Amino acid sequence: MQTLPLLDPKAAGIDVGSETLHVSLAGDTPKVFGTTTGQLHALRDWLQANGVASVAMEATGVYWLCAYEVLERAGLRVLVVNGKHVKNLPGRKTDLKDCQWIATLHAHGLLRSGFVPPEHIRRLQDYLRLRADHVTLAASHVQHLQKALERMNVKLHDVISSVVGVSGLRVIRAILEGQRDPAVLLGLCDAQIQKHKAAAVQEALRGTWKAEHLFALKQALALWEVYQEKIAECDREIEGVLRELAGPEATQGTPKPGKPGGRNSPQIEHLHQMLVRLCGDQDVTVLPGLADHTLLSLVGEVGTDLKRWPTEKHFTAWCGLPPGSKQSGKRRGHTARQRNRAGRLFCLMARSVGRTVDKALGGFYRRLKARRGGLVANQALARKLAALFWRLLVHGKTYVEEGLKKYESRVVETETRWLRKLARKHGLALLPNPTPQPQVHG
Repeated sequence: MQTLPLLDPKAAGIDVGSETLHVSLAGDTPKVFGTTTGQLHALRDWLQANGVASVAMEATGVYWLCAYEVLERAGLRVLVVNGKHVKNLPGRKTDLKDCQWIATLHAHGLLRSGFVPPEHIRRLQDYLRLRADHVTLAASHVQHLQKALERMNVKLHDVISSVVGVSGLRVIRAILEGQRDPAVLLGLCDAQIQKHKAAAVQEALRGTWKAEHLFALKQALALWEVYQEKIAECDREIEGVLRELAGPEATQGTPKPGKPGGRNSPQIEHLHQMLVRLCGDQDVTVLPGLADHTLLSLVGEVGTDLKRWPTEKHFTAWCGLPPGSKQSGKRRGHTARQRNRAGRLFCLMARSVGRTVDKALGGFYRRLKARRGGLVANQALARKLAALFWRLLVHGKTYVEEGLKKYESRVVETETRWLRKLARKHGLALLPNPTPQPQVHG
């Protein structure tokens, strides 16, 4: 009878909680530590005194991060594993048994670590995620603005594109200062709005000015402005981290501008140039749909060293973009993977590229959408974009846009080759049509 080899008799497993850490060495009797800073240092010293070189723990909420950072700085190899991969036998689950089970699996080399960005990328990631939370909360107060206007029967948000644009904010602040005349309020709007929408805007600004709704409007505006200030503060911190990571600016050449972002894009001077230097002087924004703010978010999630994933297939699978395999006996199927933050960013890029009218990848999206639907086409295009992103950062390959016409001509060649092969199989001849019909591409 063969037994599993014991690869590391000093492998440690930690069951992470909010108040306690249960630690076991290769499945032996556990030891309990607290989660305060002093207790984490005591855990580090105890592991080092016992000759431990490698530790495995589950990714439990945010509780694992402090322990991970302390052990990482101590030079220990820390594996952060998926909780689904270390499930214990049902009916026998306790924190003590969990840490023993994790340590046993780790000692036999049966655990694989998930991806944890290096410390400098985690700094950037924390600022970016905090900024994203502020953007989400600010959007909720825009809804409160619209609700307060609706309760006063002021239909401003129906006739202009955004109530928090330049014209919308001027009108709202004038209303809060006591102005009620629609003609005066219309005069605060942009010249184009006055030229093309004067009658509609003036009619939409006739409302019922109840005190309680004006109070709600005032509070919603104040809270939205507070979050705009916090977003600007995050931008300044992100800029400081980027300048530290990207290194000194180039002294020669005119800096190339990046792709323009949307309303919620970071307002950082020379963002494009810093991202290029951070990516090893590689302009990754040549990929369609990849603007500077999206690249910044991707760098905050995966960093710039993608050699952690041996191939592009490993990277796209980690993003959750290709379907997972499921085989049982002779039955083979596919199961959906859960997309992480990076995978969702690539899907966002795919939605943008799918709307283009001159890109080859846009033609790929529409062709697949006609056969399989928009959801499948979006995920397939996102997988292509993720693979191109990996190639750019790992191999330095340059993306060259071939254009929609070249892509469509290649599709026609492929279909013609397939038709000829099918005709030969059935003993038929494929003859060209003297009056070809115009092709319609979805």
